[in-house]
Amino acid sequence: MTGSASRPLLQRDVQSGDEAKQLICELGALFYTLGWVTGTGGGISIKCGDRIYMAPSGVQKEHITPDTIYELDLQGEVVAGPGPEFGLKVSECQPLFMAAYRLRGAGAVLHSHSVHAMLASLLFDQHFAVTHIEMLKGMAGAGYTDLHQVPIIENTPREHMLKDAITAAIESAPANTHAVMVRRHGVYVWGDTWIAAKRHAECYDYLFQAAVEMKKLGLDPSLPPG
Repeated sequence: MTGSASRPLLQRDVQSGDEAKQLICELGALFYTLGWVTGTGGGISIKCGDRIYMAPSGVQKEHITPDTIYELDLQGEVVAGPGPEFGLKVSECQPLFMAAYRLRGAGAVLHSHSVHAMLASLLFDQHFAVTHIEMLKGMAGAGYTDLHQVPIIENTPREHMLKDAITAAIESAPANTHAVMVRRHGVYVWGDTWIAAKRHAECYDYLFQAAVEMKKLGLDPSLPPG
């Protein structure tokens, strides 16, 4: 085998539905170890061609298997998924994920219940803001000296009720913003490939934790040094 298909999945985007399903399972296990999807929380979705693959709702993400992944069309309608014997339903994040696919041309959208994201959402008003931290360079289009902002929306009793607020936040956010935070809840992160989305999620989590720690020290993460 030659070409991109011979490269490890770690180094390239998915090229088939089977790869997307397998990758969602692997990411679920990884994100569980990071504390992002504990207690059945969070969500993972990946686009491949004209299909979007999405983890089920209300299940332990570290134990999902390829036969429990849902397949959706580009309008967000389920076209295939686990049979009734599984007793599952597609992620309640579905309409929120679809907003990022539709408005940002995302290749993957992730939802984290990271405690760092939740705490950081309590320290800012309408936007998380940070500057002059090296990890900013991990975000597509962002730089070390930028004042990088992420919109914060208010939480709701049910996930799907966030659809209008997250859509408005994505529409108003700068092109180099790749996330929307939900106060007292977590964060939605996207990228043009799953690789970019994972990188963005890791960088944002670092920045959220850094901002919380800086606030403890009396430092304002939105201000440059000096």
